[in-house]
Amino acid sequence: MPTSDTEGKDWSLERFRYHLPNTVTDIGPGEGTYAKLFRPVHEGVWWTAVEIFKPYVRRYGLKSTKTRTMYDEIHVMDAREAPDHLYYRDLLVLGDVAEHLPREDAVALLERIVAAGAWNILVSVPIVPSPQGEVDGNPHEAHLHQWDADDMDAVLGGLGGKVETFRGETLGCWWWTRT
Repeated sequence: MPTSDTEGKDWSLERFRYHLPNTVTDIGPGEGTYAKLFRPVHEGVWWTAVEIFKPYVRRYGLKSTKTRTMYDEIHVMDAREAPDHLYYRDLLVLGDVAEHLPREDAVALLERIVAAGAWNILVSVPIVPSPQGEVDGNPHEAHLHQWDADDMDAVLGGLGGKVETFRGETLGCWWWTRT
């Protein structure tokens, strides 16, 4: 779904406040959960969205306007096909996105993000069984992989850097930092 559980958001916000990134790419922003949460904390951040489902841009008001800015630039495309320069950022957010990809594609995307030069990565995924199919005509909402928290620990831990973890009742959150 284009929304996210509130679990782990306070934890993520604490890390955002600590790192205060100036450039962010939000992969699969849906309704813009993380931009809404983080933007008021640190003004002047350049926000990029990579959204695969074009109707969400209009439906959730993701496009910049004179009266309200959620994202400074939006790329309607599959994150697996996005140019590497969109991943050379202070922070990459994959908030409830990795479960929508086959495991091997999610791992390859995370590896590519690190290789492109990202300094921080925030990942949030359901860590309890959460089957889901198409939602509101969006086939990309289907869950293609059920992540286990230990598996995500291993994947992010294998990327080098430092990893902090939050394990909730429903969601797990990880903050990876290049060291």
